[in-house]
Amino acid sequence: MKICAFSYRSRGEWREVVHNVSFSIQRGEMLAFVGESGSGKTTTAQAIIGLLADNARRDAGRIVLNGEVISDWSAKRLNRLRGVSISLVPQDPGNSLNPVKTIGQQVEEILRLHQSLSAAERRQQVLNLLTKVGLSHPEQRFDQYPHQLSGGMKQRVLIAIAIALQPDLIIADEPTSALDVTVQKRILDLLDILRRESGTAVLFVTHDLALAAERADRIMVFRQGEIQEQGATETIVQRPQHPYTRQLLHDLQDAPLGLTAARHRLLATPAIRVEGISKRFSLGKQALQALDSVSFEVRRGTTHALVGEIRLRENYPGADPAGL
Repeated sequence: MKICAFSYRSRGEWREVVHNVSFSIQRGEMLAFVGESGSGKTTTAQAIIGLLADNARRDAGRIVLNGEVISDWSAKRLNRLRGVSISLVPQDPGNSLNPVKTIGQQVEEILRLHQSLSAAERRQQVLNLLTKVGLSHPEQRFDQYPHQLSGGMKQRVLIAIAIALQPDLIIADEPTSALDVTVQKRILDLLDILRRESGTAVLFVTHDLALAAERADRIMVFRQGEIQEQGATETIVQRPQHPYTRQLLHDLQDAPLGLTAARHRLLATPAIRVEGISKRFSLGKQALQALDSVSFEVRRGTTHALVGEIRLRENYPGADPAGL
């Protein structure tokens, strides 16, 4: 991307919101766009694949893929590019799959559009893709609908669609923000494996600097539509040059709890006490032990966190005392 600027139209007027953005990304590399909401990182990523909003436009610059300028291509020509050379893994897996189509139908669609395969060949390729992204029992998943899968499983389906045609670039727009930390790690591990095996470049859009520092080869820091700083991850983390980057790194550090706050928590009376809660759910002829003798208390003036994987048990203890 060469010196690009983007504007949005509001109340009949155009206002430039992303200014003079330039970068490149190499095969097998992960480049992270880091910044707060509204900083311009998603707009920049959407422009690459030609998916700017109807009220947005590119004012300057150009976008080059494998030596060819694609920024002036027609929508029809860009459609032939999407999925083949550039793929997108969207942010919200819950809203990104068609609820009335099976998983197999949705993964199969990109193969039907771009490859001449028989129905049996397409099915086998879909099963191979579902296996590759780590979904167990792919034959069963093929005939399931999105509501029957967890958030992490849906995200794996979206990745299967994104990698189906082995694109040169995958744009991952906050791909794990709606997932718990254990599923998040598995998804990012999968992206790492894919770029090592196939040389696919990954553009990783995130608000989480710590996550970017852990995974990306290079980082670009966005703020108010401008690049504040960009460089190798190690350089950005260890020797940040811009005050905004230094502030982001400072905010990652855990602030020590003061003695007064700690003493307050110790002396505060309980607002609620839970003792020995157990819960079983009937699943046909079987039963699921969701909770087994859970006990805790929440003291007044404190915050009590229930942490766990999606569909584990963290929803139940708080709901039961409230009679829900």
